[in-house]
Amino acid sequence: MDADVTESAGTPADPDDSDTGEDRTSDKNAGEERAPDGSPGAVPGDDAPGSGPKDGPGGETRSGSGSGPSHGAPPEGSGGPAPTVDIVVKRKRHWVRWTALGASFVVLIAAGAGWWLYKKLDGNIRTDTSAAAELKAYEKERPSSVVHNAQNILLIGSDSRAGDNRKYGRDDGGSQRSDTTILLHLAANRKSATAMSIPRDLMVNIPECHKPGKTASKPQFAQFNWAFESGGTACTIRTVEKMTGIRIDHHMVVDFSGFKNMVNAVDGVEICLKEPIDDSAAHLKLAAGRQKLNGEQALGYVRARKSIGNGSDTERMDRQQQFLGALVNKVQSNGVLLNPTRLYPVLDAATKALTTDPGLDSLKDLYDLVRGMRNVPTDKVQFLTVPRQPYSANANRDELVQPDADKLFKQLRDDKPVAVVPADQLKDDDGKNNDAADASGPTPTPTYSGNNAATDLCKQ
Repeated sequence: MDADVTESAGTPADPDDSDTGEDRTSDKNAGEERAPDGSPGAVPGDDAPGSGPKDGPGGETRSGSGSGPSHGAPPEGSGGPAPTVDIVVKRKRHWVRWTALGASFVVLIAAGAGWWLYKKLDGNIRTDTSAAAELKAYEKERPSSVVHNAQNILLIGSDSRAGDNRKYGRDDGGSQRSDTTILLHLAANRKSATAMSIPRDLMVNIPECHKPGKTASKPQFAQFNWAFESGGTACTIRTVEKMTGIRIDHHMVVDFSGFKNMVNAVDGVEICLKEPIDDSAAHLKLAAGRQKLNGEQALGYVRARKSIGNGSDTERMDRQQQFLGALVNKVQSNGVLLNPTRLYPVLDAATKALTTDPGLDSLKDLYDLVRGMRNVPTDKVQFLTVPRQPYSANANRDELVQPDADKLFKQLRDDKPVAVVPADQLKDDDGKNNDAADASGPTPTPTYSGNNAATDLCKQ
């Protein structure tokens, strides 16, 4: 076949001969631009007279002698790239296009899934519009914010027995009180967080409050948790604001089922017990020592009152604070906030558990709040209870200890630091604030009985 290759342009061969010369022609053309004698090689342009029919594979001119041109070959003497190079370039372009198309498809699918998850979580959150309307009606009598960017959030644990909470008691037509109330203060620099518990049996002044569909309740001096029953969240917020002078920026209400689900979402929380617990009322039976509590057990632990310690609400609040500290530590130590696979079930449980004001009723709002807290060191996440003592007229109720309570309220209102230590480390046995210091030195940080999230309950 090599002898059939001409040095000048020749007559196109019969198509029937192409099967025997096509491969060698391609090799020849790939390696030569001109014939050995320097004359133009057998590569006439596409528009040259007498060029052969283009009926070969891939649109190439079929030739039996190897003298026919390939489709797309450069004009005579142009010195352009050979056909094989052109084919490789086209194939590469096709590969790039398919890769880009595939990547775009994956991105679209991921974006669609992400948007679906966002809308699902966002839709879980319930908005308390009635509280917002009630607070707006009393705006003129509410305290003003003192420090820009500091946040005060009221966390309310409802003891409602409606819906999934029926097994924890009789549902008497929607009546509910605040089983637990915590004022969470986030420092403006987001380097500390202080959670102050307010006893449900604390005697306070409750203002006139409205409840949807009911007449206004009269102002009264009563137990703190009556405010929630009298006028719901708005009444509780106004009661706290009147007592402390602190502007409440946001609120969250969590019921029993929501609390359980959040504990289960982080795969349980570890505590330590000095003595075993067997409380049928709280549906709780635990051995002494280190224990990992699931949601149901955790709910029984923070609610139990009669069978643990002296049965007082004071000890119950201490347990609640310790448990919340352990929960915060669990979330941070497991990297939940930075791990999407762990974060999603926590967000799903949390958003389903929450009823919030309009300022926190979106996933973005909650994420911004959590993002601002995720770098707070656990030893700066502090828990304490408002200074109180048995009420003089009824030992089963509490009253504020003054001036300690007002001093604490002012520190939080002005975004000033407070310190907490275990009760047995305070110099005063009655648990009152002790901030004695050299009068010539700097103003001391008020210290109160409490704990922080870094405390290991099993080492106490």
